[in-house]
Amino acid sequence: MSAREIVYDRKEQLKQIQSGLLEGETVIAVYDAIGAGTGFIGLTDRRVIVQDKSFVGKKIAITSIPYAKITSVSVVSNKSWAGSFFSTGAIAINVGAQVYEMEFRGDHKSHHVHNVILHYISQR
Repeated sequence: MSAREIVYDRKEQLKQIQSGLLEGETVIAVYDAIGAGTGFIGLTDRRVIVQDKSFVGKKIAITSIPYAKITSVSVVSNKSWAGSFFSTGAIAINVGAQVYEMEFRGDHKSHHVHNVILHYISQR
C-alpha cells in the first residue's frame, strides 16, 4: 500500500470525512463500525473522527479527537482461549474520563486503528 492510499469501507463515509478536513490534513483510513449507536471512525494525520448515532431523537454527532488528548488506546479481539479468531474486533479510545468504543467487522481493522493511534500518541 502506498503512503497516499486511503483505506475505507464505505465511499459515503470517506466523503463525509473529506468534507470536514482542515487545510493540509490527510485521511489515513475510515472504517464502518457495527453495533448499536455506532457509525464510523476516521483517522487522519491530526485527529480521530468518530460518528456516534446514539443520541436521542435520531441525532448524530461527529466528534473530533486530537491525538494529543488521547490518553490510551486498547484493542479487544474476539479471540477464544483455543486460539481461533471470530469475525470482529473492537477498539477503546480513552480521552480523559470518556471512553469511545467501536466494534468492526474483522479484527485486522481494530488492530490498524490501534496502531495508527498509538503511532501518533507516542510522538508527543
